[in-house]
Amino acid sequence: MTNIRDVLAANLKKFRQARGWSQAFLAEKTETSTNYIGMLENSNKFPSSEMIHKLSHALGIDPTELFYKTIDPVNTMKNYQKAALEDIQEILNSTINDKIKNLSHNK
Repeated sequence: MTNIRDVLAANLKKFRQARGWSQAFLAEKTETSTNYIGMLENSNKFPSSEMIHKLSHALGIDPTELFYKTIDPVNTMKNYQKAALEDIQEILNSTINDKIKNLSHNK
């Protein structure tokens, strides 16, 4: 499961860097400190709703865009593969254990 702070941090940094802005420049535009922007981008702080509005306004985006999670198809497929393999392993273990029990009872 993804932490909402991590999503916000990654998106804030991505949008800021896409504009070629420093943390100091974004801090100036949002009337906060460079240190605070850094803490947001490192997932150490979570902004208030007022600050989310200021950040999105400064970046020229809809506030909800700060919370979009980009889906990585490679990692998604790896996660599905891992889950499928775990399911298969569980079924195999159960089947083997059932067969062993049946053999033990038939003796």
